Amino acid sequence: MKALCWYGKHSVSVENVPDPKLLNPRDAILRVTRTAICGSDLHLYDGYIPTLEAGDILGHEFMGEVIEVGSAVKNLRVGDRVVVPFTIACGNCFFCRHQLWSCCDNSNPNAWVLEKLYGYSGSGLFGYSHMMGGYAGGQAQYVRVPFADVGPIKIESDLPDEKVLFLSDIFPTGYMAAENAGIQQGDTVAVWGCGPVGQFAIRSAFLLGADRVIAIDSYPGRLRLAEAAGAETLDAGEGNIQERLREATAGAGPDGVIDAVGMEAFAHSLGGFYDVVKQQLKLETDRPTALREVILACRKGGHISVPGVYGGYVDKFPLGAIFGKACHFATGQTHVHRYLRPLLERIERGEIDPSSIISHHFPLQQAPQAYDLFLKKKNECIKVVLDPWAKAA
Repeated sequence: MKALCWYGKHSVSVENVPDPKLLNPRDAILRVTRTAICGSDLHLYDGYIPTLEAGDILGHEFMGEVIEVGSAVKNLRVGDRVVVPFTIACGNCFFCRHQLWSCCDNSNPNAWVLEKLYGYSGSGLFGYSHMMGGYAGGQAQYVRVPFADVGPIKIESDLPDEKVLFLSDIFPTGYMAAENAGIQQGDTVAVWGCGPVGQFAIRSAFLLGADRVIAIDSYPGRLRLAEAAGAETLDAGEGNIQERLREATAGAGPDGVIDAVGMEAFAHSLGGFYDVVKQQLKLETDRPTALREVILACRKGGHISVPGVYGGYVDKFPLGAIFGKACHFATGQTHVHRYLRPLLERIERGEIDPSSIISHHFPLQQAPQAYDLFLKKKNECIKVVLDPWAKAA
């Protein structure tokens, strides 16, 4: 089969690799019909996530057709059309039973690595380094899905792939981010980052009852897409964000704030330059520029939500502001399984069209060019979907 393989910083290529095989009775093999490039994939592409090995297959947003199932998989049949959560969960451990799917105790065979870094390990992830389990990803023509009796959701309607593909990650991630922002009817929510997760956080905030959403970014295409969803927008490169948010909220600050940027944030400020230099010198693992801003902007007693990916340790973390303002702080890998059915039902009812954020389609063969386009935000690239079976132009 053909698959996108990682070979180093900014080095990926489509290679012929062996087809996956069933390794466990709870496995299934999927013929991938659509896959996507996630903003989280750029952290791998940029070389910030350790324990990748040359030849690793990338990709954690994918869906397709079941072509083979293990003997213990009773919920799926050959021919079923499914979307697969990017978090891999066993369904039986304490955390899975409590709907904390991304904290699964049994799906990361390399848990000891994360235990050294974080104290405990979360679940395994598709296509996201060996410390996350070393699972082959879905930017490929076929993929092995472990715990297939737990994870995939069947799509039994005639909705096109593009409308349901993002149930695999970014739609649930944006929705959980909005939930974590503690939204009440009439609230004002501010979202830093109008990339794919930020776009779903904006739309989800409205679904959960927010009266106003203020979207912050510096790319015009992203801001226009946020406006199309009903958000007010602030260009991050124009003026002091803290002062502008105070002015927009009569001095109180937003009720909920969401950092949908994560570890590669950048700002035209002394603090932003500090983070870039510290990260390049490996004196700091992440650039928490947006994180500091959301904490300082949140109103007293408000909710701080962080769906943006952070991988290690950060400097100048304003914990005193969280404490002093009595803010609520919530973050974490998405518990995707929890949201699959209710969000699919929202799509089926026409409450949201996830395909509206797609800006580019490419065949898998052109994935290296697509990664470069997405990284550099060329041609207002917001979200890329890949077809593993289409011929290159």
